[in-house]
Amino acid sequence: MPDYATHIARRVKELAGSPTVSVMDKARRLRAEGRAVVDLSGGDPDFPTAPNVTEAGIAALNAGFTHYTPSRGIPELLRAIARKLETENGAVYKPAKEILVMPGAKQAIFVAAQALLNPGDEVILFDPCWVSYAPCAELAGAVPVYVPMHAQTTAAELRVDLTAAVTPRTRLVILNSPNNPTGQVWTAEQLQIVADAAQQHDLWVLSDEIYEKLIYDGHRHVSIAALPGMIERTMILNGLSKSHAMTGWRLGYIAGPEPLIEEMLKVHQHSTTCAASFVQKAAVAALEGPQDYTDMMVGRYKARRDALVSSLNAIPGIRCELPQGAFYAWPNIAGTGLTSTQFAERLLDVEAVATTPGNAFGAAGEGYVRLSYANSDEMLADGAARIARFVKSLR
Repeated sequence: MPDYATHIARRVKELAGSPTVSVMDKARRLRAEGRAVVDLSGGDPDFPTAPNVTEAGIAALNAGFTHYTPSRGIPELLRAIARKLETENGAVYKPAKEILVMPGAKQAIFVAAQALLNPGDEVILFDPCWVSYAPCAELAGAVPVYVPMHAQTTAAELRVDLTAAVTPRTRLVILNSPNNPTGQVWTAEQLQIVADAAQQHDLWVLSDEIYEKLIYDGHRHVSIAALPGMIERTMILNGLSKSHAMTGWRLGYIAGPEPLIEEMLKVHQHSTTCAASFVQKAAVAALEGPQDYTDMMVGRYKARRDALVSSLNAIPGIRCELPQGAFYAWPNIAGTGLTSTQFAERLLDVEAVATTPGNAFGAAGEGYVRLSYANSDEMLADGAARIARFVKSLR
């Protein structure tokens, strides 16, 4: 019998699995065992994909559009993305040279890290942050460096913390607005602080804007690429999973300066070749068709957010601010006396409610859990009632 452990690459052995996927998998196992699980752990819209988008994908299949496409993406999709970025984000990109379509935004992050980072390079992440940024950097041999960022963080505090985090080894800054897991929407003033640091220290910025359509209460999405002097050092990352309920279609894209995109294209060609052909046709329909379906989802998410946060704040020991964007509640559970991991694990075992412990998103997430309100009104109400019953049992 071979000693398999000695033949596994160290960088993979030392890598943790995805906490969010792990929780979702456990919830599915419990459901398969017959438990009535309320799964609030995942970021998967409960809405079906818009009919016009699905019809475009079916039409492409029926037309036999099922073979390889150009690695960058089909020309009509590249043009649609370029129009979207210019119209909505104020960032002008050449469709055939500065945009790359890939099977999912996560794949785009991985490809960017492989193309840009050398072993020992440092990547600045704002804590708490999505669970896959650090692993993508670490698989490229880079080192994540964390800067705390909360809704209460002032611009002055952000500038001090970011300045202290930059070293001669810093190469890339990754930011995410609206933020997963907190729902925070970055202001233009906060983005300018990152822009100042990037220009002063010659850094690249990867701006994850996957939740840009899901914003509430008059908050406004600003792309850092639109700030003066930033389009030449920014990569905009986006996709259709959250805005158009297309998680399973696996379609993401990245836009940036041509020299960077050319290097990413090499990694993309040697790994996935191209995004699925018929999915690209559906993506054109999503970007260029009516957007009222997305507007409907945002309205429903807002109503769910309001109801869920109100229910959570009625539970002694829990306090939760209204998220400004995305579809996650980020309640502070420190008042229950449990750690994030203890709370999430015991809640799942006792009440069959799946949440994600806050420390999965970084050290600044300790004392919190993440709940997705991309679920039905009934499931959210049931989940809130079970959480209340669980917290009451702790007393």
